[in-house]
Amino acid sequence: MTDIGRFQPDWASPPGDSILDALEERGWTQVELAQRTGVTTKHVSDLVHGRASLSADMAGLLSRVLGSTPQFWLTREAHYRAALAMRAEAASLEPQAAWLDAFPVRWMIKHGWIGDAPTAGGRVMEMLRFFRVASTAVWADVWQEPFAAWRASKRQKKDPGAVAAWLCRAERLAEAVPTEPYDRRRFTAMLPDLRALSLVEDPGVFLPTLRERCASAGVALVWVPAPPGCPVSGATRWLSPDKALLALSLRYKADDHLWFSFFHEVGHLLTHGKKLLFLEGMDGLDAEAEAEADAFARDLLIPPARAHELRSMRTESAVQAFAEREGIAPGVVVGRLQHDKCIPFSALNHLKARYSWEAEGGPDAE
Repeated sequence: MTDIGRFQPDWASPPGDSILDALEERGWTQVELAQRTGVTTKHVSDLVHGRASLSADMAGLLSRVLGSTPQFWLTREAHYRAALAMRAEAASLEPQAAWLDAFPVRWMIKHGWIGDAPTAGGRVMEMLRFFRVASTAVWADVWQEPFAAWRASKRQKKDPGAVAAWLCRAERLAEAVPTEPYDRRRFTAMLPDLRALSLVEDPGVFLPTLRERCASAGVALVWVPAPPGCPVSGATRWLSPDKALLALSLRYKADDHLWFSFFHEVGHLLTHGKKLLFLEGMDGLDAEAEAEADAFARDLLIPPARAHELRSMRTESAVQAFAEREGIAPGVVVGRLQHDKCIPFSALNHLKARYSWEAEGGPDAE
């Protein structure tokens, strides 16, 4: 996702550079330019070195003498002054550089989430722009407080800054996804078809369909790799009353986890209110809501009326036959058997489809 106007603090070219280029092309001196424009030699020198601002009147003179348009010269001046202002702002943010320790900065730069500014103050500015907040104090109000209520996991390390970065990236990607207005009835009606997509092993085939169908019901589906310190497998949040975010991180890179995580998030969207944020892997705010979403995904993937057959299922052939009858991927059945302790977690894993991925477009088949 391109960030328009990304901060570039490593250069600030005054309009004087363009003036000098034009003079060199013509073989003129600054003195001759002063004579032709009717201004003092000192003023020309100040313009060339960026000590004087280029006015609208001077832009008109330069246009007549050196060519181009007044707008060109005024635009060069505006860009230069903006670059100087950014430099000054970055310098003012230098004392807040320690704030960056809360984030996986190098990882975010590597994955293109923020730019690689050459100074600590510039990196602070990049991070503020990424989160779309004006200051570090505002960041705490907007991003830190919502996560403070999540319980700390004893199993996974959770860095609030990394989790906030992942969610922010998911929201930014989802905002760029065109969707129809949310239609709960339409979304519910398409669930059997979405479930059947688990039979397609190639993500390059099933992902576009999954995205398009979700978007047609008002749900923006995005895939966001999780940075270090962010053990989140999925999230749901309402971006507006008519548009929902459903984000997945594909932490476990197998089809049983992918489809269970997807339908777990669907369960939140269909079952719970539009004002709540759900982050899977963060222990949750509402144990009852998490249990309901788990049950929704479990029963949609393998209906309760058929689940009793799992208790005696142990062989590959039995799994394959059951999956074929139920129209579900064998890997999903294996995952359920492992979760229910019908078979060891080391058994039948070769029936799961495995994925690898680097880009935010989604996983690839291994």
